[in-house]
Amino acid sequence: MVHIEINTGESPIVAAAIHNGHMIRPELLPYLNLHESERLREEDPYTTQWLEISDNTIKVHNSRFEVDVNRPRDKAVYARPEDSWGLHVWKEEVPDEIMEKSLNIYDNFYRQIADHFDQLLLKHEWLIVYDFHSYNFRREGVDRYASPEENPEINIGTRNMERQLWGPVVDTLIDCFRTYNFEGRHLDVRENVKFKGGYFSQWIYENYGERVCPLAIEVKKFFMNEWTGEANEEQLKHLKELFISSMLPVRRAAESLFKVSTV
Repeated sequence: MVHIEINTGESPIVAAAIHNGHMIRPELLPYLNLHESERLREEDPYTTQWLEISDNTIKVHNSRFEVDVNRPRDKAVYARPEDSWGLHVWKEEVPDEIMEKSLNIYDNFYRQIADHFDQLLLKHEWLIVYDFHSYNFRREGVDRYASPEENPEINIGTRNMERQLWGPVVDTLIDCFRTYNFEGRHLDVRENVKFKGGYFSQWIYENYGERVCPLAIEVKKFFMNEWTGEANEEQLKHLKELFISSMLPVRRAAESLFKVSTV
């Protein structure tokens, strides 16, 4: 069963946290080779807190180690260590019928998402998706930090969209993030450096084209200890405030864009 919460409101901005989930169904647990802390390290905890920026939200409770809805269907279940950062996810081969249930979760997710977006696009000419993720930068060890040059604090993935059309919206978002006073400094915000966007945003683009702008927002886990799972609550709150501060300028950029396109 897919454990997904979808809230439908009035905003044309959709906030999604599809990798926050930690749930694994009981029949999979005997096959699982990972400790709970190992799973948590590669999941995106706390990203659901940022969903409060909108009344249109998507939240997935299933762990990406059960099924990863941000990958193509044939890669949605991690079969080999190279699929999952070198981790040996399974103790032994999982029976096909159990794996098929995981893929059913995947299919159900996209059926529900399609219904959701179909309904929203009856009300709105366009939609913007804040697709929230977080990523590790100390994977090699507690005191081993990945290069800042290759790991911005916020990475905006824009591969899966009509970039030329949505340029003013993307540029506005990045400018809002870069100029925000984050605890007395400015964050390192760049586009398509670490990530360019996953399958979720690709699926949105393939199905809705220029009517939806999917923004894959990857936040480096500087706001938490990725090894213990402990968060800095103040930084989490300030990140949410940062995202809130971007919404009106981003919405105005989109409104101006579509107003011009219909004249």
